[in-house]
Amino acid sequence: MKPVVATPPALDARPAVYNQVSWGAIFAGAVAALVAQMILNMIGLGIGLSTLDPAGSDTPTAASLSTGAGLWWVVSGIVASLAGGFLAGRLSGKPLASTSGYHGLVSWAVTTLVIVYLLTSAAGGLIGGAFGGISSVIGGAGSAIGGATQTAAQAAAPSLTKLSNPLDGVENQVRQSTGGQDPATLRDAASQAVRAYLTGDAAQQAQAETKAADALAKAQGISPDQAKAQIQEYRKQYEQTVADAKQKAKVAAEATRSAAAQGALYAALALILGGLAAFLGGRFGTVTPAAAYGDRRV
Repeated sequence: MKPVVATPPALDARPAVYNQVSWGAIFAGAVAALVAQMILNMIGLGIGLSTLDPAGSDTPTAASLSTGAGLWWVVSGIVASLAGGFLAGRLSGKPLASTSGYHGLVSWAVTTLVIVYLLTSAAGGLIGGAFGGISSVIGGAGSAIGGATQTAAQAAAPSLTKLSNPLDGVENQVRQSTGGQDPATLRDAASQAVRAYLTGDAAQQAQAETKAADALAKAQGISPDQAKAQIQEYRKQYEQTVADAKQKAKVAAEATRSAAAQGALYAALALILGGLAAFLGGRFGTVTPAAAYGDRRV
């Protein structure tokens, strides 16, 4: 008698069965993706450290290391997502390519949430220490994107916290110009009077100028007119210093904004590519109906 190949029971009559979510397969794919990314990051860390030569001049620059490490993180994430998606799609046992692809996509989403949780929560110090250390060393992607943004901003412009006080230079000149013979109280009084003149209310500027000139004249033993001339010079120095500080702050803010925007866009692009790779991996892992149900001959 001619053998007959049995078809899967109600293959077309029960589509809901083939679209059910297999969470076991999803979590298995997420675990595989996490382990794969950790292995790839360790390989990248080893390659990066092998290029360092503290005693030589062939060591790559910090910028090139950061760029290469960031690219490695993105590529390793895509490869790990592809592997995890393939495993999730295969273990789901679904004969529909779209369903297997969605399993890979959800597996990637779970992997992403786990990585973000490990890198941003208190549990990251205990459970995700390996991930945090690897990400910070090999590129500053993932949770280190913020760190890479800060590094780029600091390289592009001075830090706002490092801007000098515009009054420091003026006060130093006032104290030095009074000489060591004068009492400290006169020097302090002159310094405070000049500060009050430079930072005081514009409506009382004339009165503050007179007081500052008198204090400076007493401290230096010069005439009030000479003291006023010095105060006017201090005023110009102060305004120039303030203008320079504002310009530096503007440049630093612009650099920070630009770096943050680029970092956010690159991170979004990396996530999109990882999700696409996971979906395609799930489709590649689709189980054919014959493989899913077996060839039963009667």
